[in-house]
Amino acid sequence: MPNRCDENPTSPTPEPATDTTDAGGEPMILRVLVDDVRDFKDGRTAVVLRTSADAVAYVQVLAGTRIDELWLDHDLIGEDTVQPLVDLLVVQATQGRPVPVGRIWVHSSNIREGHRVVQELQAAGYPVQRSYAANLWRHSC
Repeated sequence: MPNRCDENPTSPTPEPATDTTDAGGEPMILRVLVDDVRDFKDGRTAVVLRTSADAVAYVQVLAGTRIDELWLDHDLIGEDTVQPLVDLLVVQATQGRPVPVGRIWVHSSNIREGHRVVQELQAAGYPVQRSYAANLWRHSC
């Protein structure tokens, strides 16, 4: 599959936020979106990771920090998929050290692989759900 964006797919891995409240003193939500072309249409804040390597590196840098929402697309740029991140999550859980996450949403338009990812993560004990909300997204590139 050709690169769907003209931009360079590799980007520096964002650092985890150290502040836990917004300007109004409300708790901040750590929302991580792993998707090669989409962003949230409603402008909700998220750490956006476009490749599996960036996603794996980011989760490793978090080192146990809770992710409130983790949004996963299966098919990423070129031959890349979210599978390396899924593998990391499953290994961590089987070793008794699951990545703390409030909810994982699988929003892939690849029906078969999206379903498989949900099954893998459920079997590992993660709170995961399939999302079909097409009106939630805008293409960023």
